[in-house]
Amino acid sequence: MALVRIGRIGRAHGLDGEMALDDSPLSLEDLKALGDVTWRGRDGAERPLTLTAIRPTLGRFLVTFGGFRNRGAARTLTLGELYVEADRLPDPGPGTAYAFQLIGLAVDTEEGRRLGVLESILPTGAHPVYIVRGEREWLIPANEHVLRKVDLTNGVIVVALPPGLEDL
Repeated sequence: MALVRIGRIGRAHGLDGEMALDDSPLSLEDLKALGDVTWRGRDGAERPLTLTAIRPTLGRFLVTFGGFRNRGAARTLTLGELYVEADRLPDPGPGTAYAFQLIGLAVDTEEGRRLGVLESILPTGAHPVYIVRGEREWLIPANEHVLRKVDLTNGVIVVALPPGLEDL
């Protein structure tokens, strides 16, 4: 089963092995339910970890892993990323999908014109922006006025381009 990124480990916090967890699409409850995760370092090294504690703080989480009882030990995980098997993720809910489910989908206009493939998603303050590559690069706002349909089964996102977007 493919592994899916669920966050990035930041700096050590305090003296007891807590680490900052950033960029996680999961809720506190969802992360607690996972328990076992895979850590991957920047050099590609991997190791299994067990989440033993997690708490929210200032837009991120602070996590503790089994076997990492002090700041020095925890610091070895800094800038690594956490992964989990996709089938272990909770259902994101009706009308919602994880970013990894959207990346690689075709993006079409309501008229059926293929714009390209969703390459990445840029988070912004107001709403995410889809970066679509085809004959050109498209920066498409992912809001309720633009997104018309996300069909995971057929691998297509249908959009209504805002007026003037094609002229940019």
